[in-house]
Amino acid sequence: MKNFLLIGLIFIGIVSCNRKLTIKEKENYTAKGKEIAQATFNELSSQLTAKINSGGPSEAIPFCNLEANSLTEQMAEKFNVSIRRTSNQLRSCSNEPSNREAAIISDYEQLLNAGKPIAPIIEIDKNNKKHFYAPIKVQSNCLVCHGKINETLSVSTDSIIKLFYPFDKAIGYSEGDLRGIWSIEFKK
Repeated sequence: MKNFLLIGLIFIGIVSCNRKLTIKEKENYTAKGKEIAQATFNELSSQLTAKINSGGPSEAIPFCNLEANSLTEQMAEKFNVSIRRTSNQLRSCSNEPSNREAAIISDYEQLLNAGKPIAPIIEIDKNNKKHFYAPIKVQSNCLVCHGKINETLSVSTDSIIKLFYPFDKAIGYSEGDLRGIWSIEFKK
């Protein structure tokens, strides 16, 4: 009887660890992930745009350095998730991608280079946590701080960036390039 119970518990453990999302669950988590990413982008973008409009990059860059992460954390609390923005060309070392995030960025780059579309990814990790990953593509207004020097990014703006982010690698982009990804972990 004990062996039967032990085998049953092991089977339940294996099945629950290898759980896959249903199509409906994937649709729901994708919709929720998109909503959260868009709301967070809108919050960051509106405040950053206001800083650029009031004082240009010299006001926007310090704001990004000091406030972007706390705004992202506020949005994470609001939606009861963890939110990260990460890239393979970092501006801040605190945003370094995990191995999984780096693999997703690489996969997105390969798809883009092959002319294929990229779409959000929903998956469950080994701890049964649900994750949403979505591409962040460079928009024209991003190029003021992420563009190519002497084209869309001025030398003076690059100098300000280097004051706040001495190891910055987040420049040289063109509109439509993959800047990085949204990485959202659902807490429930």
